[in-house]
Amino acid sequence: MGQLQDFSEEHVYFVSYAKLPEDMSATYIHRVVGVGFLINTKTGIIEDVMVTLLSDLCKEFLHYLIVGHNIEEDGVEGLVEKVENRFFGYSQKAIIVAIKGVHRRYLHWKKR
Repeated sequence: MGQLQDFSEEHVYFVSYAKLPEDMSATYIHRVVGVGFLINTKTGIIEDVMVTLLSDLCKEFLHYLIVGHNIEEDGVEGLVEKVENRFFGYSQKAIIVAIKGVHRRYLHWKKR
């Protein structure tokens, strides 16, 4: 385990899963892809991302696309557009479904 971070009360972690396509290597290990966002709920900024894919480069690239996005001000469509336009892995659709799921969970949390 790496160095522990100091999370404030404003940091909330949201995660969602989506089924992976049958014809990709990650499916043999995981049947689903998990996407998690660490969101600073005071600012709406996604501060960290978790993706349960095999390739470190894939994880790093999705991290690059997502971290810093303000989900409060900019919603989810900008993230979906980034993934649609810049990530062409077999898991693209599953990642988009999971991102939308995280956004739904965030909106549900806000209503409580």
